[in-house]
Amino acid sequence: MQETLINYLKNLRKSIENFEKIGATKFSKKNFAQISSGNRNHAKFSISILDMGSGSGILILKCKELGFNRLTAVDIDEETVNYLNKLKIKAIRSDLFSNIKGKFDLIIFNPPYLPEDKREPKDSRIHTTAGKKGYELIINFLEQAKNYLKDSGKILLLFSSLSKPKIIKNKARELGYKTKLLNKKKLFFEELFVYEIMMK
Repeated sequence: MQETLINYLKNLRKSIENFEKIGATKFSKKNFAQISSGNRNHAKFSISILDMGSGSGILILKCKELGFNRLTAVDIDEETVNYLNKLKIKAIRSDLFSNIKGKFDLIIFNPPYLPEDKREPKDSRIHTTAGKKGYELIINFLEQAKNYLKDSGKILLLFSSLSKPKIIKNKARELGYKTKLLNKKKLFFEELFVYEIMMK
């Protein structure tokens, strides 16, 4: 489902480029740098993007490739942070938002979303497990993220049918978010969902 997240970023870039013509984006116009018509292929947009749990860096590197230049990658793993910093990406070691300051226009989270399996080695659970029931990490993220979103800021969140989607969506509404399903994909033993989330 990463392709859904990447397509969202591509469409966001197109929306920004065509803002004057189609007014397609709900982000404030003041958040965008002026785009030079003579340098459109290398346009850099001033929208701020945070990639929570960056892992291999696929999404944050795609953001850079698309021309976004206010990028922050976050991961709890020190090796991941060092790797992304070497790629000239601002990367911060943090457990969710514990070491993060400021607010962002877009927060992306492709989290671990499986229920805990005690048979799995502890060192690999950090990459797969979202808590005993499979949703605790996602709930914690939503509780904290609202304090790091700019006005009209958005969250892109991926999770699984194994993560108790109804509980996640109910909690999101309780926290004052509104949610929009962007895509879903049926796999052998689960279904994956990508949601766009923002404050009401």
